[in-house]
Amino acid sequence: MAESTDWTTQRCVPCEGGIPVVSVTSAASFCAEHPCWELSSDGHSISRKLNCGRFTVAVSTLNQIGDLAEREQHHPDLHLTGYRHLRVVLTTHAIDGLSENDFIMAAKIDALLDNTVNGEE
Repeated sequence: MAESTDWTTQRCVPCEGGIPVVSVTSAASFCAEHPCWELSSDGHSISRKLNCGRFTVAVSTLNQIGDLAEREQHHPDLHLTGYRHLRVVLTTHAIDGLSENDFIMAAKIDALLDNTVNGEE
């Protein structure tokens, strides 16, 4: 992964396996540059937690992320709990780890959220 990449200008590429997993070091670098995202202990996923304040805002945010995921054809796991808490988890299931698609989606989700929800947990 290149340093200081503008991930929002990139497009996700369909992945059905056969590509290398992004190293834990590269994933940790991404998270250092994007502190809203947390690297899992096994290095296989990144996640972001949001406190949306209200249920309607959480559902709207979830739907907006879903629309973005459809456009990019890279789908995060979305967890809505406690009526206002949203957790977004990115991983590339086909390789059981992180791919560049996950960082593209994370950056695009950040850009989306910059315009909608500001409440981090």
